[in-house]
Amino acid sequence: MKFLSLILISALLTACGDSYLNNLPSDEQIEQTIAKGDFAEAKKLIRLALTNDSLTPARRWDMNFRIEKMNRIEQDFSERDSAVISYIRKYHPDVTNEEIAGWEKSNALENMVINGEKWYFHSAGRNLFRIDSTARKFFEGANGRQSDSLDRLLVKYIPEVLQQKTGRINLENKTGALLAPVKMKIRYTLTVKADEVPAGEVVRVWMPYPRTDVAAHKDITLISASQPHYLIAPDSEVHKSIYMEGVAKAGEPAVFSYELSYTSYNHYNSFKPEELKPYDVNSDIYKQFTAESGNHIVFSENIRNLVKEVVGDETNPYLKVKKIFTWINTNIPWASAREYSTIDNIPEYVLANRHGDCGQVSLLFITMARCAGVPAKWQSGWMMHPGNKNLHDWSEVYYEGMGWVPVDQSFGRIFGAPDEDSHWFFTKGLDAYRMIVNEGISGEFYPAKIHPRSETVDFQRGEVEWRGENLYFGRWRYKMEIEYLP
Repeated sequence: MKFLSLILISALLTACGDSYLNNLPSDEQIEQTIAKGDFAEAKKLIRLALTNDSLTPARRWDMNFRIEKMNRIEQDFSERDSAVISYIRKYHPDVTNEEIAGWEKSNALENMVINGEKWYFHSAGRNLFRIDSTARKFFEGANGRQSDSLDRLLVKYIPEVLQQKTGRINLENKTGALLAPVKMKIRYTLTVKADEVPAGEVVRVWMPYPRTDVAAHKDITLISASQPHYLIAPDSEVHKSIYMEGVAKAGEPAVFSYELSYTSYNHYNSFKPEELKPYDVNSDIYKQFTAESGNHIVFSENIRNLVKEVVGDETNPYLKVKKIFTWINTNIPWASAREYSTIDNIPEYVLANRHGDCGQVSLLFITMARCAGVPAKWQSGWMMHPGNKNLHDWSEVYYEGMGWVPVDQSFGRIFGAPDEDSHWFFTKGLDAYRMIVNEGISGEFYPAKIHPRSETVDFQRGEVEWRGENLYFGRWRYKMEIEYLP
């Protein structure tokens, strides 16, 4: 009888356990709630799902990151309509509700309904005047047509580079050359705000570092580092970094820095389209870099149809690149971007919203090029132009018998250039004012991170964590200082 009672109790507990598990929210329920913008409810559902002790560590990590992703979206979409409309009225005083509604419908005025309230992207007002051609006229009417200092530099600098004969280094592919070297000394500083990490805990920091496996960078010399011990990632890693640790002190910021010098060359490939060889479609390079990859390089029906429309019957690899490059340059204006970690598929986002920053249009270019049968990959780091230092992303394409050739989709065509080579420079080359850090996206870090990274695609600002959590952007600052050497 006692044995029978134990069996009955065990069966009852099992039934209760099954009933409990059956009442946990499903993935579909969570995703639908997130898609509706009901973030508060979605977070509750995820926390309930996390009470399931049978979840794998990977599954638990994924669910926690969904909460983190919603938090990041809420940071990006932090402006009320009153602030955005007030900004728009500075340049278009008579703006109507109908115009606002139209811009919202076209996604030129980026907004999202979160927890039943409309929130605007923090740069939505300024971006509107970049994205929408009608709105842009109001902005230019108030400020005059804006002349970009970087454009002014490039239209003068690139033709001069192509005429350089001294300091030229011919590359093994016979078409490529390194030209007009620029020597720079940089100091990079990352400062974790006081008390973001509990006193006594170890702060782990990864900072961007120039790659030594790219032809354009030479003579990289580390001059000093703030910490006596550090690790520099090998070139086999996707993200090149210098890693440091420090112990947090109460009431004090944690400061990490390094200083180095290096020489960077302009990289240009001079060739005619008809000189290109047919691809060896069975090579590892061709197979890897014409394939879909991860969440962002996906040959959706949308992408396939666009590639067919843009490329048509073209068979020459460079002319395919030129067609894709021109279409994006013509149809996708630059705009300040949301954090990449908040976007599920960046090329699809760009096509839906008809705007993108350097990395977003580069991912669109890479996806379209691969879909068109041209091997393409990501490269990124910093642009170091005088007066225009910034994070920057671009790409490379592979031509049979020639190797990898830089393509900077965001820099686009150089209008006003005196010759065709200068006009199309960024379909065949890269200027010297770069610090190349990344040879791909979403790689592992060296040494490995414990917690989810702040930037899930790229790596330019840095990454920070301690054993308890990742420190997202805003909890620390970064600073790049450049000295141009003779």
